[in-house]
Amino acid sequence: MTLRLQKYFSRTQKTVDRALRRWLPKTSQKPSVIHKAMRYSVFAGGKRLRPLLVIAGAEACGGKAKQVLPTACALEMIHTYSLIHDDLPAMDDDDMRRGKPTSHKVFGEAIAVLAGDALLTHAFSLLSKNASIRGVSPRAAAEVIGLVASAAGTGGMIGGQVADIQSDEGRWRRRKNNPFGTPARLLSFIHQNKTAALIQASLLAGARLAGGTANQLRALASYGKNIGLAFQIMDDVLDRVGDKKKLGKKGSDQANRKLTYPALYGLGKSYRKARACVAAAHASLAPFGAKSALLHELADYLLVRDY
Repeated sequence: MTLRLQKYFSRTQKTVDRALRRWLPKTSQKPSVIHKAMRYSVFAGGKRLRPLLVIAGAEACGGKAKQVLPTACALEMIHTYSLIHDDLPAMDDDDMRRGKPTSHKVFGEAIAVLAGDALLTHAFSLLSKNASIRGVSPRAAAEVIGLVASAAGTGGMIGGQVADIQSDEGRWRRRKNNPFGTPARLLSFIHQNKTAALIQASLLAGARLAGGTANQLRALASYGKNIGLAFQIMDDVLDRVGDKKKLGKKGSDQANRKLTYPALYGLGKSYRKARACVAAAHASLAPFGAKSALLHELADYLLVRDY
């Protein structure tokens, strides 16, 4: 990670964390256990990548972080809710997340489910706040609510998660269990929806709130799709070869015989596919010129990250 990108991550994390502490319900508010569970998972670590992308998307189009901060925090809440639910025994059944016990191990399964539900609901309350921020079009704010809902729903993250669940235990190898015909098509669907959709939506949300042009939105849509795919491919790779202590989780994809890039293509070809996605992401940023330097650095970072 370059020094500039490192500083940008650090500054954004501090800004977003301050806002999250302000906007999440206090633990003193009853029923306190649900608010403790929400805060536990939100503040259990994490890179704040999606909020960073909201802010970076806005800045690339001439906007400022303060204009899009509610939306940046909302995207982090949606991401956190998805992780809480992913870790449940009915899903990936993980005991650790970012080096800490998962929500259901601390609060029980019922509260963990409800904490995820509460974060998702609260996120949309925050999204609506952007309509009242000076310099933001209420119409743009309404469009962003629809954009994020679509990316998080069955046409995006949830749809990808469903396909991912159905590919567990090697079922993707049997053609009759694969509605997409081939493992490659199924894998593409999973990654484009489970991961890339919300990453793409984060960039587009920031850009739309900042008044980005149609050309800028198209460029960021392409960039977001490609870095989203690169991010998930490298996640698959790290699940195989990464330091489990740094990753903060046990890494269960191979044990569960899930459909991943290394499982289908091997490690070498997976790396090459990730590099091709990053190259396409770089090419997408041409309309922004010098304003996209940080986004270029972020794309390169995805190939060398180790957690």
